[in-house]
Amino acid sequence: MKKIVTFFTVFLLLGGFGAEAQHLIRGRVTDNDDGQPLPGASIRVKGTSVGVTTDDEGNFLLEFTGELPVRLEFSYLGYTTKEFTVTGAGFLNVTLLPSSAFLAEVVVSARRRNESALEVPIPVSVIGGGKIEETGAFNVNRIKELVPSVQLYSSNPRNTTLNIRGLGSTFGLTNDGIDPGVGFYVDGVYYARPAVTTLDFIDIDRIEVLRGPQGTLFGKNTTAGAFNITTRKASFDPSSVFETSFGKYGFVQAKSSVTGGLIANRLAGRISFSGTQRNGTVYNVARDEHVNTLNNIGFRGQLLFTPHEDIDITLIGDLSSQKPNGYAQVFAGVVKTQRPEFRQFDRIIADLGYELPSRNPFDRVIDHDTPWRSLNQLGGLSLNADVHFAGGTLTSTTAWRYWNWGPSNDRDFTGLPVLNLSQAPSRHDQWSQEIRYAGDFTTRLSAVIGVFVLAQNLRSDPVHTQESGAAQWRFVQNTQDPLWETPGLLEGYGIKTTNRLKSFSGAVFANVDWKIGETFHVLPGIRFNYDTKDVDYTRETYGGLPTDDPELLALKNRVYSDQQFTTDVSNTNFSGQLTLKYQPVKSFNTYGTFSTSYKPIGVNLGGLPTENGEPLLDLAEVKPEYVTHIEAGFKSKPTPGTALNVTFYNTAIRDFQTVVQTPELGVNRGYLSNAGKVRVRGAELEGHVYYGEYLSLFGSVAYTEGKYIKFENAPVPLEEVGGTQAFKDVSGGRLPGISNWAGTVGGELHSDRITFRKQSGSFFFGFDSFFRSGFSSSPSPSRYLNIPGYGILNARFGFRAEEGLTVFVWGRNILDKDYFEQLLPASGSAGHYAAVLGDPLTYGVTLKYEFR
Repeated sequence: MKKIVTFFTVFLLLGGFGAEAQHLIRGRVTDNDDGQPLPGASIRVKGTSVGVTTDDEGNFLLEFTGELPVRLEFSYLGYTTKEFTVTGAGFLNVTLLPSSAFLAEVVVSARRRNESALEVPIPVSVIGGGKIEETGAFNVNRIKELVPSVQLYSSNPRNTTLNIRGLGSTFGLTNDGIDPGVGFYVDGVYYARPAVTTLDFIDIDRIEVLRGPQGTLFGKNTTAGAFNITTRKASFDPSSVFETSFGKYGFVQAKSSVTGGLIANRLAGRISFSGTQRNGTVYNVARDEHVNTLNNIGFRGQLLFTPHEDIDITLIGDLSSQKPNGYAQVFAGVVKTQRPEFRQFDRIIADLGYELPSRNPFDRVIDHDTPWRSLNQLGGLSLNADVHFAGGTLTSTTAWRYWNWGPSNDRDFTGLPVLNLSQAPSRHDQWSQEIRYAGDFTTRLSAVIGVFVLAQNLRSDPVHTQESGAAQWRFVQNTQDPLWETPGLLEGYGIKTTNRLKSFSGAVFANVDWKIGETFHVLPGIRFNYDTKDVDYTRETYGGLPTDDPELLALKNRVYSDQQFTTDVSNTNFSGQLTLKYQPVKSFNTYGTFSTSYKPIGVNLGGLPTENGEPLLDLAEVKPEYVTHIEAGFKSKPTPGTALNVTFYNTAIRDFQTVVQTPELGVNRGYLSNAGKVRVRGAELEGHVYYGEYLSLFGSVAYTEGKYIKFENAPVPLEEVGGTQAFKDVSGGRLPGISNWAGTVGGELHSDRITFRKQSGSFFFGFDSFFRSGFSSSPSPSRYLNIPGYGILNARFGFRAEEGLTVFVWGRNILDKDYFEQLLPASGSAGHYAAVLGDPLTYGVTLKYEFR
């Protein structure tokens, strides 16, 4: 009846007025993947307030007065807005794709081609660029708040651990001699240095977090997963975005991007910029300054050349730099070790007449006498060519990248002149080439086939330095021999290290998708690896009290000694996977995977422990890791507005590569070793719900259990230093950095579309929260170095324009929760330890202007 009345009304209007033609535009809006109707979808005539919404079957009838053609805009919460030009009568069938602004985006390139995430038999979480920007997740450390299977620990950019499901890299201080287990890719280019994870994102389109081994799909072997980051591409349609944020602690962030055609249909360009500054959140009373500032800047430029409709060539250059006064850790506590009383921390500082400025870490006060500096620069060039033919795409990605690292640290965490210098300036260059083909060979057979090579050159620039101060003698004193008190014995005494690591990785990989029936797929994959590493390490002592006294020289050599070694290693490996996929209907996909994976042989670049003053050369190399992984799960869309994904997995690693901490100052960052076997298993649940056009909710929870199955020669925890044993059997103990439970919950509430200050858009309120249970912050389980569980809440409110000015206010950690991100024992194992603190409450406002 309603349609009849509507039609009669339109008929009268058409008969009564002849000045302007009137039209009835009919159609249906559905989900692109499963064809389900989208009730409540909005259809509007672009540039006007004329519009309708779809009914329960996704149908619509739009009355339009004016001239054709007309541009219509179709939108639905959680889906990408689509525009369509109507030139005449006819029924419109419009399909919408889920939007990259939400956590559960559908279109991904995880398998090196664009496809539905529901179709992909891989656990993958996707965060769109819009969500990244509005939640303030401008680096990986904040992405972990949206994907609870991700862990990131960073005491400075060099000492950064990026893990997925608790696996990937060693926990604690970084040794450069091993490969990361989590691949980090930006526009198809592998980034070898973990320091990249601390930099600001620049103009991100989406981030795909793939969980589990991915060696048969990606260039570099990845035993734990991969970050697959796609930036926004150059476009022939001109547009620009400018964004500025202001907040607490002097926070200022500016972002911009400009794109457009340079030569019609042949050459387009895009330039992007990001800059972030913030005052420090920790106060140094000795230097009268706030530290742990932010001072980041980054540029990215690209040219898109399309000489033919089937050929895309992209040249990308980027440069990012961090120059903070920061990454200082605060004193967090003291553990009583098993050393004699005169070697306990509180007794040592009492003898030196020193007291800490505060023993409460959340006072955020330090008195460090060595300045903190973390110059972190990364950049590079890449050339990517995509040639589309024969039902697939041939891709070539050529890249060169570099990393400069210029640090200054106070590794004794006090105002005493103990370890005056702890600096490891480095230069890293990498060259990579990947060639792969992804496409359909028949209607039932598709595949990804590729070749990958990576060459790296990492070296000290020019030397790594550790130097003792006047109070060092009291911390390293292991007897009550009065010779330790010899004036100036260790003051200025240190080591200068030159090292170089040259490595090469080559691989051939393939992954096949064989469609046996309409609902069943078999997906085998295989990979062959060849890796070489060549190390040259030289360490020389200098300074301290000039003396020929053999007893004094023996004391000095207990602290630092000369070392020199070279090693040249290589190995090969075959690994692979088998996945079975069963998809009875388009909205439900279940899968199971068995895979093996491998991390190459490691080499020690942080110095070797000594015995009777001689380095233990047999520790220069560590065995490769061998991974066995089993996984099963399902992905589903119960309704067009909902999604639910579940995964169960079990990962076992033989010869797990780990860092062993030691009281020796000459091995300040620890040395590499192998744990016999570890196991990580767990379950993950993620989903989203869209209520019409106005409300969206998303959530994810991960249960993770990680433990040492066999580790008989682990280092003793801090409280057992000085006991009868230097090593301990920690078999059965939990792995560091893993919370049993972690999760995130968030959502957005939108108003109806309105015109505000002559701009079309909507008001919105959004929130996201992150929680995790307690976890160990010690490679060997400790009674003391454990971090309690915590939760944080972020929120934002404002007006989002379709085009023009968007304004919103935001708050992060709005409950001002005090929490630790990491605990670190001080060098020398005197009993005290420091903390990396989470950010306190911050708030601010963001203004964004978009031209199209």
